[in-house]
Amino acid sequence: MDEPPAARESGLGIERHSIEFVPESERHGRVGDQGLFWFLSNFQFFAIAIGFVGPSLGLSLGYTALAGAVGIVIGTAFQAFHASQGAQMGLPQMIQSRAQFGYRGVIVPLLATLVSVLGYNVVSTVLASEGFQSLWRIDRSGAAVGVSLLAATLAIWGYDWLHRVFRVLFWVSLPLFSILSLAILFGKAGGTAHAIGGFSWPAFVTQLASAASFNIGSAPYVSDYSRYLPKRTPRGLIILNVFAGSALSAIWLIALGAWLATHLGIDDGLLALRVAGDSVRGGLGSILAAISIAALVASIAMNGYSGMLTFVTMMDSLHPIRPTRALRVVVVLALMACWIALALLLGGNAITYVNGLLVLMLYCLMPWTAVNLIDYFCLRRGRYSIPDLFQPHGLYGSWGVRGLSAYAVGFAVSVPFFVIPNVYTGALAARLGGVDIGWLVSAAAASGTYLLVSLRFNAADESLAVAASERSFTPAPVLEAAP
Repeated sequence: MDEPPAARESGLGIERHSIEFVPESERHGRVGDQGLFWFLSNFQFFAIAIGFVGPSLGLSLGYTALAGAVGIVIGTAFQAFHASQGAQMGLPQMIQSRAQFGYRGVIVPLLATLVSVLGYNVVSTVLASEGFQSLWRIDRSGAAVGVSLLAATLAIWGYDWLHRVFRVLFWVSLPLFSILSLAILFGKAGGTAHAIGGFSWPAFVTQLASAASFNIGSAPYVSDYSRYLPKRTPRGLIILNVFAGSALSAIWLIALGAWLATHLGIDDGLLALRVAGDSVRGGLGSILAAISIAALVASIAMNGYSGMLTFVTMMDSLHPIRPTRALRVVVVLALMACWIALALLLGGNAITYVNGLLVLMLYCLMPWTAVNLIDYFCLRRGRYSIPDLFQPHGLYGSWGVRGLSAYAVGFAVSVPFFVIPNVYTGALAARLGGVDIGWLVSAAAASGTYLLVSLRFNAADESLAVAASERSFTPAPVLEAAP
């Protein structure tokens, strides 16, 4: 990634910025980097594991791939529109959400985001550590700690290092998975000659919801990785690059996971990946498994980084703080200790954890994403007073009653429609035969409520504060990129 001199970090290269505004003089990178970054973020074993969800419920390969593709398209649409806010605002995603929920009220969606980020890292650590144990007989606890330390180190170094590592892994992963996928298409990857499974609406919708949640789960922090782009970057190009990168890789590997689940008769996804790869060429399977775990570790780092930003935002919402590098290190290590401890407590079927986590993420985040997108694109149209986002008693207040009310309504009315596998099925979901539409009900209810309570809202009332903010953050001349 091209870096102007002002953006370079001193010392060990740890990123200087945290939750504060990134000035135009320190913006860098290309919009095309976003597509590559989000392609790799989904081009790892977690996506393959999602392809095992449908077959575990009796869904065929074709229907699993179809449900996964539809779910990914829906989820990525939300994610990509959030991504465009980063360059415009120069802020982490959840700081901007103070405009809808208030300086302190934003803690509600922040808690949901933190649970989602930690949950992702817990399940990812389980997947990685069990993969090390089953493939290479490495102690599960030691693998969990080793994987997490690598991820935490990358999270501490921050934004630019995450982009660099993702770029390297992209160019290593792409040809390897292309070889395996072509071998599958031409019948050279082993497995049975016909797929197993059939169709049922509950299984189809569960697979669809799991896939949708995979990318909606990134919505609360997608702007964290576009906030260094120059403000002049066209919004449409950001949306297009993030959508293409996130959707293509996830659809690809979910379908690959579904093939592995339905053709090899192996419940362990990494073991199935190795078996298929070795059927193409001896040793390829182990290389594929290793690079998939490496990409998963990079994604754990990404979530650790955004978890740090989320937690620091929560701290700042309770009492204004100075987001130093030392604080970054402490928070990342504390979060790492939490996800390691929880991962080591879990055992059994990792695919069950994948499905359960994704469903819970979807329920918690849908009302937030509905409120945020309506406010940004329909009501305020991307114009906010940045200084007021850091003031407890500023323009947006401490408690955003409209946003919090819409979130509460969206979550509450969807509870009877929830379907959490092996845990809870809502009364209305049971009447629908176990079909999970809770997340759609949540989005509709939160959107409708927020529009209703915003009927008297007039963005012109904030125009003076917004104009003053724009004057105070007039972009400095952009420095030439270093060769």
